[in-house]
Amino acid sequence: MKSTRNNRKTVFQAGFALAVLLMLAGCEKEKKETPRSNQPPNEEELITTVRAYFVHSVTGDTTEFSWVDLDGDGGNAPVITGGTLQAGSSYAMSVLLLDESGSPADTISNEVAAEAEEHQFFFSANGGALTWLSYADADANGMPIGLASVWATAAAGSGEVTIILRHEPNKGAAGVSAGDITNAGGETDIEVAIPYVVQ
Repeated sequence: MKSTRNNRKTVFQAGFALAVLLMLAGCEKEKKETPRSNQPPNEEELITTVRAYFVHSVTGDTTEFSWVDLDGDGGNAPVITGGTLQAGSSYAMSVLLLDESGSPADTISNEVAAEAEEHQFFFSANGGALTWLSYADADANGMPIGLASVWATAAAGSGEVTIILRHEPNKGAAGVSAGDITNAGGETDIEVAIPYVVQ
């Protein structure tokens, strides 16, 4: 009788141990699989601020243009600050992108530079007094980025500068490396229009 009880006890213990092992194995499997199945998609960075710095090629004077929308889409309208440029001049322009929704601010331009092959800026200016001329930087494949560019002013006038950043454009498509957005494709990360004056 004692032997039967011991046998039952041993079988029970073995069964319990097996059940625990199976449960642990199942938990371990779940642990390993959960991160993969619950990984969030790779989201685009928030860009709250666009600053464009126009540096006069002769005097070195810098004029800052800015577009700031700290609360993102919707909510308050962006604060847009234009600038005044000198007629008959050439300018080197650089773009700074920031996410100022937190503190400290995140410099998105650094991420654009680090992933240069996947990004390209496109520029235009209406009004006839300011013209985008060319890109002044390139990615590892020799294709344009647009964090730096060259501009020129004509006679006095005014209008708007449009700055567009595309993510994963087709840089090899017709006209794209020359700044034509028509065949670029990709997704627009940011598009802003900022007023300018030339006098």
